[in-house]
Amino acid sequence: MTRSLVDQHATGYSLRQALCMARAAELAYEDEPAIEATAREWGFDRVRHHHTAFRPPFPLRDTRAYTLGGRHVIVTAFRGTEPAELRDWLSDASTPPWPGPGGRGAVHHGFAEALESVWPQVLTALKELRDDDQQVYFTGHGLGGALAMLAGARLHFEDPRLTADGVYTFGQPRTCDPGLAREFNTAFTQRMYRFVNHDDVVPQLPPEPAFRHVSALRHIDSRGAVHNTVPLGGGLLDRGRGRTADLLSPASDGIRDHGVAAYVSALERAAEQRG
Repeated sequence: MTRSLVDQHATGYSLRQALCMARAAELAYEDEPAIEATAREWGFDRVRHHHTAFRPPFPLRDTRAYTLGGRHVIVTAFRGTEPAELRDWLSDASTPPWPGPGGRGAVHHGFAEALESVWPQVLTALKELRDDDQQVYFTGHGLGGALAMLAGARLHFEDPRLTADGVYTFGQPRTCDPGLAREFNTAFTQRMYRFVNHDDVVPQLPPEPAFRHVSALRHIDSRGAVHNTVPLGGGLLDRGRGRTADLLSPASDGIRDHGVAAYVSALERAAEQRG
């Protein structure tokens, strides 16, 4: 991961930018020295690490993220976790909701609590590093994708002076109710991009109708082509409905396609095909 992270003058969507954001999401799984070394290789001279422990009624115990500050771009990437650690979150729709940002709709309680634990650190870093009207991007994989989407929502609806220029998520689970999804879709038209790799099962959970996805889907098929819709015929959840435990097992196709490395590889192929 030694190539420049982003074209710091780029605007709008591109597969190259998506690949860069996927690499940034992948980097969130590394330790602090590795993140700092890679940030320097990517041309970022400032790095802030965010790590907070908390005690939700689920197995997850902390939230980790980092923020990179450059001359023209700021990137905050949230780390994901193993799907097995989120089994209860992903299969249970009965958890009381958390009020959505700025009073818009509602959010999955566990995801909201995970972001809440680290949000003051993230917000402080953004305000410190954005000293020359830099573009702001949020990214993350799995749980990290849910947190990236919610971070974009919080920044926009709670501090209207600043809206993220792009939110890129990879394998993001359903995160909010229909009300917040509608508000977010309106606010983030052509700025939110939600990637789903082939049969990745995590984006099909938690179950509808309590939770919904935001729009701007980008589905990667088995050949690496990127589409704006999911192919007809449904995914793994339709073929194995009612077997959430099996679908979240480490050996399942749905978990194989969920890995962050699988997203990076798929987007490398897609970017090469586009030229």
